Amino acid sequence: MAALREIVATPAVSALAAAFRAAGHEFALVGGPVRDALLGRSVSDLDFTTSARPDETRAIVETLTKHIWDVGRDFGTIAAKVLGETVEITTYRADTYRDDSRKPEVAFGDTIEGDLVRRDFTINALALMLPEMRLIDCSTAAAGGSGGIEDLLARRIMTPGSPETSFTDDPLRMLRAARFAAQLGFEVAPEVQAAMVEFGPRLEIVSAERIRDELVKTLATDDPVPGIRLLVETGLAERFLPELTELLTTQDDHGRHKDVYEHSLTVLRQAIELERVRAPGAAPDIVLRLAALLHDIGKPATRRFERGGVTFHHHDVVGAKLAKKRLRELRFDNGTVKRVARLIELHLRFFGYSDQQWTDSAVRRYARDAGGELEQLHILTRADVTTRNRRKAERLEHAYDDIERRIAELSAAEELAAVRPELDGQQIMGLLGLPPGPEVGRAYKYLLELRLDEGPIGEEEAARRLREWFEGNRNG
Repeated sequence: MAALREIVATPAVSALAAAFRAAGHEFALVGGPVRDALLGRSVSDLDFTTSARPDETRAIVETLTKHIWDVGRDFGTIAAKVLGETVEITTYRADTYRDDSRKPEVAFGDTIEGDLVRRDFTINALALMLPEMRLIDCSTAAAGGSGGIEDLLARRIMTPGSPETSFTDDPLRMLRAARFAAQLGFEVAPEVQAAMVEFGPRLEIVSAERIRDELVKTLATDDPVPGIRLLVETGLAERFLPELTELLTTQDDHGRHKDVYEHSLTVLRQAIELERVRAPGAAPDIVLRLAALLHDIGKPATRRFERGGVTFHHHDVVGAKLAKKRLRELRFDNGTVKRVARLIELHLRFFGYSDQQWTDSAVRRYARDAGGELEQLHILTRADVTTRNRRKAERLEHAYDDIERRIAELSAAEELAAVRPELDGQQIMGLLGLPPGPEVGRAYKYLLELRLDEGPIGEEEAARRLREWFEGNRNG
């Protein structure tokens, strides 16, 4: 309780608790903040619940601050900034759900117990009444159920009532179970997992945007793999990311090639480890993590058995196309879709480098093609090495150290990150007497290839070479 006492002792929380008590209303810290404080995890967002109705809540909060906004007034939520703390305060709820929608028919409740029992999991159905510091764990009263504190101690994810009722009411909770399994490192109770299998079809009433957001939250955890495994094992992933579960079809019992599904999960974990080393303290890189998870989804469609072995020719290109289609269906923004697909398309490019030293031209092209995703490509390519052959792994690591060194040297000498021809479009048109059109584009591409092959050659030499190229193409 020490962590909870520390939170409620802050000036903002103390002032709010005193104000609601003075107005004759119950007031409690609820849900995630209580859970995380009891687990010794950091607490950032403060969520409160109260017996006061929204208009009453606003009137009480206005005695403390003018920085108030109705983020979800129709759902009973008032947000405010009080003494430097951003808080959300929601009226007790007693919602009901229709079979054809996960959006509840909002109804305000009268008791904290009634509010808590409608929440997703017992570990989130905890409240600390303020200012009296009384812990409420209503799940212990559920028939045959365990309590939130008991489940915290057991590191177990369980619903306050029956999982069947919970997931029927709001199917998104099934994805939240996977997310909390990853985020907290908890086990999902067997009856909860069984209900996830049974009620998977209910995901059809959940919007793609909501599913996307839960996938992103899962990938943003320190170790998403337990959550991903749960989604695949329960069949939920099949409903919104079938390309991932399709990786299971590439397994065989004869050892002819590595387990692509397990390999993909290993690459995801290794990418996250490298992400932390190379960008300590940075926010989770969702583009990188998506690319790591999906980098081999082109393999099932390209698998061929040849001469006693197996091949996956062009699985990088096929995988990039599949990722674009799937991420668009999940309503990811165009920038994310493009960047993830680009990383998947390029993830094999490096592996020829260790066999044959690349020219400066090839290194320039590698960096240019990666563009703004070069650092992510470095991480993805390194993470893609999962061989148990130590000698091979060391050879690949040294080769990638070398290519990164060469890119850095070329970048310092040539500003490689912004490689452009010495002449722009206006200069090309003036030099060759051309109007805007395809010929200008072809001339620009010629100069860009020249720059990549030979490095900076100066405007005068570029102009001379361009004239020669133009005359030769025109006469030819």
